[in-house]
Formats: sequence, C-alpha cells, structure tokens
Amino acid sequence: MSDEPQVRDERARSPRRGMCAAVLSLEAITLGLTTPVMITIADVSAGTAVAVGVGLAVVCLLLAGMLRAEWAYALGWVVQVAAVALGFVIPLMFVLGGIFALLWGAAYFLGLKIERERAEAFAAYDETAVPETGSED
Repeated sequence: MSDEPQVRDERARSPRRGMCAAVLSLEAITLGLTTPVMITIADVSAGTAVAVGVGLAVVCLLLAGMLRAEWAYALGWVVQVAAVALGFVIPLMFVLGGIFALLWGAAYFLGLKIERERAEAFAAYDETAVPETGSED
C-alpha cells in the first residue's frame, strides 16, 4: 500500500520535539539580544555579557538540535531557569524568561500528551488493520 511509508514517517515524528525546538529557537533570539542590553543598561562588562547572552543563545540552538535525547529536555528546563534568573540583571527578563518558561512547559507537557495519544491511536490502528500479506486458506 502506498500509504505505509507515510504512516511510518508519521509514527517517527515527535510533536514534543518540534514544539520544544521552536520555543528554544525563538528564545535564542531573545537571549542573544540581552547582550547589548546588559552592556548598555545594566553596566555588565562586554566579555561577561557576551558569554552569558550569546552563550545561552548558542546553548538554546544546540539543544534544539539535540532534543532526540531525553537528557536535552532536562537541560532545556535549566535554560528556562537561567533565562528567568537573568531578571536579576535585566528586570524585564523576569517577564520574558517567565513567558518562555511557560511556553517551554506548555510545549513539553502538551507534546507528551500528544505523543501518548498518538501511540494509543496507532496501537488501535494496528489492531484493526487488515494484514495484506495473509494467505487465503
């Protein structure tokens, strides 16, 4: 049947990974833009600001690509804590970091729910699927 490769591809696709990668990618932009704000407004040295702002942005982008591993999700939670903690340097990051933490949590938990429901639906599909290779006796 021509739909079989498509069904296999769909089974391998992770909605949690896609949603969490999107959150991390957008968060990387925000964290990268904290660098000039830390330098000009918060009087943080340029080296420290680049290490923190650009460093966190790079970590977000790397993690977005590593979300096939379960440990990467744990590091994603650490990034959320770090983003909120930047609020001690740039008070607006309490708000922005909090928003991204909520988005991360929603993507993570909603993704888990979708994966669980998809697994149940595919199991039900497998039970009702008529085998095509069966011989007629």
